[in-house]
This record gives sequence, C-alpha cells and structure tokens, in this order.
Amino acid sequence: MLRQPDNSSAGTARIHHSQPGEWDPQERAQLLQAAHDSIRAALEGLDFPLDAPSPHLSERRGVFTTLYLGEELRGCVGYVFPVMPLYQAVAETARAAAFDDTRFYPLTRVEEPGLEISLSILSALQPIRAEEVEIGRHGLMVTTGAYRGLLLPQVPVEHKWDRITFLEQTCRKAGLTLDAWKQGAVIEAFTAEVFCDKDLNQ
Repeated sequence: MLRQPDNSSAGTARIHHSQPGEWDPQERAQLLQAAHDSIRAALEGLDFPLDAPSPHLSERRGVFTTLYLGEELRGCVGYVFPVMPLYQAVAETARAAAFDDTRFYPLTRVEEPGLEISLSILSALQPIRAEEVEIGRHGLMVTTGAYRGLLLPQVPVEHKWDRITFLEQTCRKAGLTLDAWKQGAVIEAFTAEVFCDKDLNQ
C-alpha cells in the first residue's frame, strides 16, 4: 500500500523565490500546471491523467504541495518518501491539500481562481548529526518509535530560528519533548527544491 499523504509534518512558512536546480523552467511549469489541473478536475468531478510528459518527471520523488489564498495558507500535504512518480505525486498531493487537509474546509470553486501553489521536491533523507544542520539548506525529520515530525528547509528561515530552535521545533512537530534530539531520537536531513507560481512570472 502506498504511504498516505502527510499533512502533519510540513511547515507553513511561505517562500517567494527559488534557486536554479534540477528542474528546468519548463518542468517546473508542467508540475505546477499539473497541480492546478488536478484540483480543477476534482472540482468538476473529472479524472486527471497521471501520465508524466517526460521520463524525468516520472522519477520517484518525495514532494510537498502547499496552497495559498493571498498570503494565507490554504493546505499542505506531501509524501516524505519517493513512493510514486513525481508527476503523479504532485497531482495527488495537490488534490489532497485542496480537499483532505483536515485543518481546512474543502476548497471551493469560488476560491480556486485565486489559488497559488508552491512545490517542495525533496531529496532522499540522510542521517545527520545535530551540529551539522545548516539553516536554509536542510529540512529535518526527527523520529522516535512511531512519533515522527518533519519541517521543510524554508521554515526556520521564515521564522528566524537558529539551529537549536529548529531541532526543538521539529521534535515538537513529532509530539516529542523539545530535547528529544539530544535523547536518542533519530535525526535525518534532506534538501528541497522549492518553487511556486510567482517564480514563473519573474
């Protein structure tokens, strides 16, 4: 069974810029369009085709899809692990963020035209020592048993956290004590390539 989209672990900080990365402008546009089209199809009761337009977009990647209305968060759902092709994962997490994020009521047709979407494509998780964590570069996942919390790399930047606060807040996200990262919790890091609708217009 595929891992279900996770809306409990992503941060809600907004980022308005991106850096050059693995995904070229055309691919970024295709992924963002897939996210929008998947949501529109759901509103119309239609199926959305999940065939990726290129082999690169068929690679399995973890991804979080974040929705905004104006400056306000409207939903965020993602796959931490690369459980399916990226194109499909974007379409599924966009739909889930719009309609299944339990923090919000389902998106309406009236809201959809004003929707802005941000995608965070995740690298593989790697074990990391606490002193190696770099603000602005790493996202974190902290795990103890069944408790797991994840924050995206842009979150500590937005909130102006230092490294210790970032570790503590990731523990908090997992439902652990703030010092769990010093008490044997597993710390893993990842990077994310982040881009949004506004980037395509710059």
